[in-house]
Amino acid sequence: MYKLAAIVGPTAVGKSGAAIELAKRIDGEIISCDSMQVYRGLDIGTAKATIEERQTVPHHLIDVADIEEDYNAARYQKEARQAIEAITERGKLPILVGGTGLYYQALVDEYYFLPMHFKQEVRDKWNNEINKRGLDDVYSYLRSIDPQYAQKIAPNDQKRIIRAIEVYELTGIPFSRQQKRNSNAYDLAVVGLNMERSELYKRIDCRVDIMLENGWIEEVRSLLNMGCSTKANALQALGYQQIIWYLQGLLSQKEMVREIKKETRNYAKRQLTWFRRDRRIFWINIETRDKTEIIVEKIFDYLEGQFPGA
Repeated sequence: MYKLAAIVGPTAVGKSGAAIELAKRIDGEIISCDSMQVYRGLDIGTAKATIEERQTVPHHLIDVADIEEDYNAARYQKEARQAIEAITERGKLPILVGGTGLYYQALVDEYYFLPMHFKQEVRDKWNNEINKRGLDDVYSYLRSIDPQYAQKIAPNDQKRIIRAIEVYELTGIPFSRQQKRNSNAYDLAVVGLNMERSELYKRIDCRVDIMLENGWIEEVRSLLNMGCSTKANALQALGYQQIIWYLQGLLSQKEMVREIKKETRNYAKRQLTWFRRDRRIFWINIETRDKTEIIVEKIFDYLEGQFPGA
């Protein structure tokens, strides 16, 4: 079983800085757990590690997708798993770092993802079967292939009946068996970083200001000038839509800044809600006066207890 350390928590809490210093100390490599850092061209607004930082400590799953691609959790799971194996083979410790809850959970709990090929074709086929044979007949078929799931749903629930049959046809595995996760996929040690809410919000506001000073608006303008669609999945990243609306004249600069900060604070709350459900996480509350080395020492002490001699 592969060892995997992880540092999670809300945006702007200081995960990346702590992870880089930790990786230097324990000879680790970082795997980004951020659904938007995968995109080339989204640099300032996603707070990517700098080129210098990436040269000092190897980072993985940053800049692995073009701006117009629809990157997803299934692809992330596969590529992160490959990175973990490669890092381990080099004799180093993989350190998962980020705040995208779904990507974190998909990896550490080995979510099963339904193959998407020909999905609509299968769905259309069974809708036609219902039109020809009737819903009762198709529900009877579901009971024959997956009695456990059929018992959970109503005989007239056409949407779920088709969904379950579709999953079975695409995978050969009953839908009821695909509800399971493997929480023992890795020898896992997870640290969550958090701080008092008002202090976190101050950090968020300050970071937004710094990003804008560092050229965030110019970054978005450049992407649009290159022909990137405003509907691209990448440009749904935190804050990017507000900058687009500003460039389109739909928001004033003051309104844009206010909306980005508000959205980022709301996102931080959602992140905490997600991660607090995971009882495996060891939480470290950061005080305003805590320097990075103090935080790193606390993380190191916890990991040392989980991975003796690692």
